[in-house]
Amino acid sequence: MSSSWPLWEVFVRGKRGLNHVHVGSLHAPDAEMALRNARDVYTRRNEGVSIWVVPATAITASSPDEKDPFFEPSGDKVYRHPTFYEIPEDVPHL
Repeated sequence: MSSSWPLWEVFVRGKRGLNHVHVGSLHAPDAEMALRNARDVYTRRNEGVSIWVVPATAITASSPDEKDPFFEPSGDKVYRHPTFYEIPEDVPHL
């Protein structure tokens, strides 16, 4: 294995899960090899039903350090929160 190979992020959906969960990273020369290696490394006990491999360079994420300024614009949109609505009696509450 060469460190010059691209880095791939691996997401696995478990048998009982509805969402893919990030489980780790690996280096591989292409998507096909990344998928096969991810299967061998991250689903040894047959716990997965689906695997995604994504080139790490294709992921864009916000920084936790920028949490306040990044999410601040949604704070002034109080109408997004259901606090201003009355829930009818016949609607089940969670």
